[in-house]
This record gives sequence, structure tokens and C-alpha cells, in this order.
Amino acid sequence: MFQATRRRLAIWYTAVTAVLLLLFASGVYLYVRSTLVERIDDTLNHVVEIVERSLVIESVNNNTDKFRINVEASFPNNAQNADDDHIDLEWFSPTGQLLWSTLSEPLNIPIHGNHTGETVRIAKQDQWGDSELSLRQVTQRVEFGRQVLGYLRVSHPWFEVTKPSRQLLIDLALGIWLMLLSVAASGWFLSGKAMEPVGESYQRLKQFTADASHELRSPIALIQTNVQVALSELELVETEASTCFNYRQQLKVVERLTQRLGKLVNDLLFLARQDSGISKVDFSHCPLDALLMEVVEEQQLLAKEKSINLNLELVDPPTADTSPELLENWFTVLGNWDQLIRLLTNLIGNALQYTPTDGKVNVELARLEGTNRVSRMRTNTAQLQIKVSDTGTGIPSEALPRLFDRFYRVDPARTHKKSESISTDKATGSGLGLAIAQAIVEHHQGQIQVESTLGKGTTFIVTLPITLES
Repeated sequence: MFQATRRRLAIWYTAVTAVLLLLFASGVYLYVRSTLVERIDDTLNHVVEIVERSLVIESVNNNTDKFRINVEASFPNNAQNADDDHIDLEWFSPTGQLLWSTLSEPLNIPIHGNHTGETVRIAKQDQWGDSELSLRQVTQRVEFGRQVLGYLRVSHPWFEVTKPSRQLLIDLALGIWLMLLSVAASGWFLSGKAMEPVGESYQRLKQFTADASHELRSPIALIQTNVQVALSELELVETEASTCFNYRQQLKVVERLTQRLGKLVNDLLFLARQDSGISKVDFSHCPLDALLMEVVEEQQLLAKEKSINLNLELVDPPTADTSPELLENWFTVLGNWDQLIRLLTNLIGNALQYTPTDGKVNVELARLEGTNRVSRMRTNTAQLQIKVSDTGTGIPSEALPRLFDRFYRVDPARTHKKSESISTDKATGSGLGLAIAQAIVEHHQGQIQVESTLGKGTTFIVTLPITLES
């Protein structure tokens, strides 16, 4: 699919470039050809002016009312010079009779005045057969007073235009062909570069779809199994009391799996909205210390069940140089309360989940003051930093780069941890918790990092700006 798209892009690049080059070449060809024709016409008109000034005019029988051109005196030995210049001269009487010419054979072309120049083609027969002679001509009517003395026609071979024009066409065609080959190669290379991020996105989408299908398949299969068992035992509910208990347990499993599916769908919807940018949430001033206290209080029940010491530490602000108003809002950040609750719940719940019994989870909140390099004064570049540290099993270094990928778990088999009975099973999650955490942090223009040592524990560091940039 991507190769076909890449090929189409390269073809489009080449086709558009070919059209532009053809337009450019056509413009160059027409300009050069018109310049050549104009130059020949100027030369012919210049020759006409020179010949007109050299004409010898004399009276007829000493009659002052009639004049004629002395052909012998006006055109002495001009034939050789005209041939050398590739210009032929013809002199006609007022009635159109050819009186003098530098041509070896008359052209047999009717006389008519033409100052701008015209192209004529004459059929000829020679020893090689029929051929065609093309000439560029200018015809000037010569007058003295009101009397027409004759017609002067100047001819120039047309191959002086066609020969360089034909060579220009060959050069342009060769240049366009070489340019198109270069553009085709460049288009293929550039389209490949342009398709790389699309290919990567497509691969991530394929992986995401495969992972989502994997995550949805298991609970759906379990729901179907439990529903089928419940329906098969439904007929025995009235006669066997023990079946009522099994029926109730199976429905509870269906309910729990349905809730899990609903949470998974909600998580996917949240990430899809974040990716598309259609998620519009209201930001307000949130006291992060109060928010953390609320989350830690909610997670204390799970910590007590696993005998884990969950501790919250707030780094006290300096009271010497801090105003009372700033002290009151020391841990206040501009953000969305619900998303920040979700962020911290995911991080703390994740730490509790992977910390063994009698372990420790520490949550630390501190304010990092920004400093202006010029004035050395505190500015609004201050940030709040949250550290969630645990004494769990740690994360292998090779897994850290993909830790925030959707559906990714350190366990390559991507399986849930289960207890002995499915009725008391608590799933480890869908693998979207850290991806959601990263999306929330990026939505708040912050950063999230992870540091981990295998066998010793893991620390997640979240840095959030006090105010958001517009």
C-alpha cells in the first residue's frame, strides 16, 4: 500500500515538473524564435534602406515629369556581395516585370508590398527530386514624388531561423528529459522520506489495533462463557438451591468484566480525544497539595491491604523572602482538577500495584522556582514537581523507552495477574494507565520521566508549569 502511494507521489512530482518544464521550454522556444525572425526582418529592412539610397534616378527623354531607375548604375556587381551575405535582391518594374536579380532562377512570386516581412515557400526540382525552398522576404515599393519607379524585394534564407530553432528544440528536449529523470529520482526519494512518518504511524495503529483487540477479546470471551453457563443452569434454579449461588457468582463475574470493558473503552476514548485535539477542558487554579492529600487518602485502603507504607511529603516553602499571598498559593497550578486526579491516581496506584508486601511508596511535592538570567529575580517560570517513588521490583532498562506506549507491559506475554479464584481476581489493568498519564501531562504542558533500578524500585517524576503558555 505504501509503495503504491509512494509511486503515485513520485509520478505526481514528475508530472507537475514536466508540465512546468514544458511551459518554460515553450516560452524559451517562442522567445528565441521570435527574436531570430525579428533580427532577420531588421536586417532585410536595413538592406532595403541602403539600396534605396544607392538607386540612381534619371529622367526619361529629359522629361521632368517622368523618371526611371538606371538599373546598370544602381546595381553594379551586387550579386556576389548579396550571395556572401545570404541576402538576395530583386528589382521589378512598376508593372511587376523582373528587371534585375541576384538569384540564379526567378522565383515566380507575385509582387505585393510588405514592410513587416513574410515567409514564402517555393517548390523546386533538382537532381535529388522535389524540394521546398523557404525564404523570408520584405518588398518595398520605390516612389519618386507621386511616380512609382519599381519594386525592390529582399529575400533571406529561412533556414537561418529553422536551423537554430531545430537545434534549440533538441537541446530543450534533451534538457527536459534529463531534468525529468532527476526529478523522478528525487521525487521517489522525497516521497519515501515523506512516507516514513506515515508508515510509522500506520505501524503504531496496527499495533494499537492488535493490542486493543487482545485486551477486548479476553473479557468478552469470559462474559460469553459465564453467560452461557448461567443460561444453561437457569432452568435448575427453582429445583436446586446450590445452583442459585453459582448463578449469582457468574453474574457478578459478568458485571465485573463489563465494568472492566467500560473502563477500557473510556480510556481509549480519552486517548483518542487527546490525540485528535477535540478534548476541550476548562483549566482553573488547582491546589496540588490538597489534590494529593485526597488521592493518597483514597489509596490508603489498598496500601493497608498490602501492608505498604504510603507516605506524602510536602516540601515546605521558604518563609523568609516569600509574601503571604505566594505562600497561600505555593502549590497551586493552572490545570484541570479531574485530569490531575486521574494522573496521580494512575501513578500512585501503579506504584502500589508493583510494590511487594511491607514495601514503601513515597509521594513528594515540591516547588521549583524559575530564575531570570538577566535580573536574577523570581519569575512566573516556577514549576511544581511530583515524585512517586516505590520499592518495587523495578523496570528493566530496555523496557523504559516503551514504558508509555499504549497496551505495553514489561511482561512480554501481556497477561494479567490472577489470584486462585476468578471471583476475587483484580486485574492489573489494560496497559493504558501510563499512556493516559503522559497524555494528561502533555496536555498541561509538563514533562514526565521515569527512573528505575531493577530490584530496588522505580521513581516517576512529573513536572508541571505553574501557568500555561498561550
